[in-house]
Amino acid sequence: MKLNLEGIKKREDWEKVGVKLPKYDIEKMRRNTEENPVWIHFGAGNIFRGFIAVLQQKLLDEGYSDNGIIAVDTFDFDMIDKIYVPFDNLALSVGLKADGNTNLDVIASIADAVKADFGNEDYKKKLFKAVSNPSLQMISYTITEKGYSLRNMQGDLLPVVISDIENGPANPKHAMSITAALLLERFNNGMTPIAVCSMDNCSHNGEKLKSSVLEIAAEWEKKGFVSKEFIAYISDENKVSFPWSMIDKITPRPAKSIEDMLSEKGIEDMAPVVTDKGTFIAPFVNAEIPEYLVIEDRFPNGRPSLEKAGVYFTDRDTVNNTEKMKVTTCLNPLHTAMAVFGCLLGYDHIAKEMKDEDIHKLIENIGYKEGLPVVVNPGIIDPKEFIDEVVEERLPNMFIPDMPQRIATDTSMKIPIRFGETIKSYYYANDKDVNDLVFIPLAIAAWFRYLLGIDDNGKEMEVSADPQLEDLQNKLKGIAFKDVDSYHGQLKCILSNENIFALDLVKAGLSVKIEDMFKEMLSSEGAVRKTLHKYVSST
Repeated sequence: MKLNLEGIKKREDWEKVGVKLPKYDIEKMRRNTEENPVWIHFGAGNIFRGFIAVLQQKLLDEGYSDNGIIAVDTFDFDMIDKIYVPFDNLALSVGLKADGNTNLDVIASIADAVKADFGNEDYKKKLFKAVSNPSLQMISYTITEKGYSLRNMQGDLLPVVISDIENGPANPKHAMSITAALLLERFNNGMTPIAVCSMDNCSHNGEKLKSSVLEIAAEWEKKGFVSKEFIAYISDENKVSFPWSMIDKITPRPAKSIEDMLSEKGIEDMAPVVTDKGTFIAPFVNAEIPEYLVIEDRFPNGRPSLEKAGVYFTDRDTVNNTEKMKVTTCLNPLHTAMAVFGCLLGYDHIAKEMKDEDIHKLIENIGYKEGLPVVVNPGIIDPKEFIDEVVEERLPNMFIPDMPQRIATDTSMKIPIRFGETIKSYYYANDKDVNDLVFIPLAIAAWFRYLLGIDDNGKEMEVSADPQLEDLQNKLKGIAFKDVDSYHGQLKCILSNENIFALDLVKAGLSVKIEDMFKEMLSSEGAVRKTLHKYVSST
């Protein structure tokens, strides 16, 4: 069986091996989308194919829509050539249940796949035609937080952004410049309203998106590429809105076990590919079953009825509070703590860590004991029930092939939100004492120990990518494994950095505790385990 339009015509073969096929007329849906597009999505990777496109498929299957999504990629054009074109834009969704069973669905809601390459006239015409059509309601994004950034860590504009500003909207390269250019095309063709909606897993994502697009446009206006009227158009939320959202679904890299399972069922050509940009991606997407998408209901030209597919539409404050609940308390802090300890203790699978009694106790204490007392309750999702699902169902799922090494990526960028917000809540609360925190400081100390690149057995280990890694490791120079006396306050300059921790931990009074825990974990082989066990056993 081949995953393409011709191959899925043999419905009985697919259904015999438990694969659900689309209920709608795919060719008709694609014609409708070309004539009257409703939704363009930037970022053609796994979270899009395994979550966002599945939502639209539900609407199509149930008759709530006759339109698909135009997928666009700005970063990795090779993905379009290797994963979309050979499979006629179809994807195979593999939902991984905790009991080992799977939900298998062919996803066909992606009507077209386009490279955001303005140098290619065919792709440019497709994009301009779609974005000019008054029927278009939404442009959405899953391009990771880095995709919205115009500057490097030093605050300087990226070379690609400088080039885009200098050259104007004719042939932009950066995702934000491309967005501004498409909005300019819509402005020039009637100024119809539209929503520009980030669905990335980052705080205040709509604000980040709007700020970057407006900055590019403002620079173009200075150089005479665009008018003040265009700036007014994209600044007016009644014309161009930038809704905030919160997304939550784990879509790890494709697993060999899933590839083998699909091959055994007779589904051909399921092997992953590595693109020129290093993206490891397969024709299938393996993902957990639980999923959440909360979106600010601000769509000036209407929107798809995604609430019928399980999406929460609400106000901005509720979106913000839901994101805070997840990122600062109920999931992400647990993930980061597991990542650094998992790497140090030699784990290569998150679910295996959940069988480690010490790590299990650690995340329960971070979540229930230290997080929940200061959690932000969004009202639409119960925080206690959410964290129960995380601890009891999501993290222990052995069939989610997620690794602590992946989660440890970019930790310095995550800490101010994942740990810093809870620390601030204790520090500023009248009825709380920041010194009562034990397990968040322990996780921070473990992160410093992790940055040394030596595991608990004293062996060198690879430290995951982080934009501040070189600077952080330089600050730790002189600290020697198994030599506590080699520590003479190197952590203090990092602990006082408000950009990393959201507040000065030296002034907050937590630095000594973290330094002592770090030295305990530094003292000998096995000291990480010993220190972890000591603290989790004391509760």
